[in-house]
Amino acid sequence: MTFDLTTLPPSDRYKLLASLVTPRPIAWVTTVGSEGVVNAAPFSFFNVFGSNPPIVTFAPGNKDKHTPKDTARNIRETGEFVIHLIGEDLAQAMVNTSATLPHGESELAGLNLTTAPSKKISVPRIIEAPVALECTQHTTLEIGSNRLIIGVVHLIHAKDGLINEDLQLDPSLYHPIGRMASPDRYCRSSDQFEISSLD
Repeated sequence: MTFDLTTLPPSDRYKLLASLVTPRPIAWVTTVGSEGVVNAAPFSFFNVFGSNPPIVTFAPGNKDKHTPKDTARNIRETGEFVIHLIGEDLAQAMVNTSATLPHGESELAGLNLTTAPSKKISVPRIIEAPVALECTQHTTLEIGSNRLIIGVVHLIHAKDGLINEDLQLDPSLYHPIGRMASPDRYCRSSDQFEISSLD
């Protein structure tokens, strides 16, 4: 089977790419708009892309052809955001925050979640998440209708016990979920295995 992406509409390209390039980590992003409302939304076009400086990238789409999602709008206004990584226990809450709401309404309203101040930026973090990355915007690239936000990570919050004194992760305590086929397939990371490197 072959698919010529130059002849397919963007919605069909998304279905193919989002279903085949998996599993993808999920960035659960909090931002704050100029009105002071905390916004939360998940994005699976996301990853870490460097350590010097420590950078992450994610791609929030538009609400419609010309209107950026609140996450992108807020980052454009403030330059700050927090990326949370989540396990299965927070999966439903994460999905609930993907609902399209009018600008100025918080996706966290009504959810049994707690926010706490960040240490280096003004955007709060969700304390139930096992990992939170405090970030500032480095660059936002617009390529066609794609928006790629590149952020610098300034501080990492991790649940006690996840990382030992040698900065090694305890895999028995950290099981983030990943995004699989569009529109609503996910995977667990609790079944892991090791492959020894050649060197």
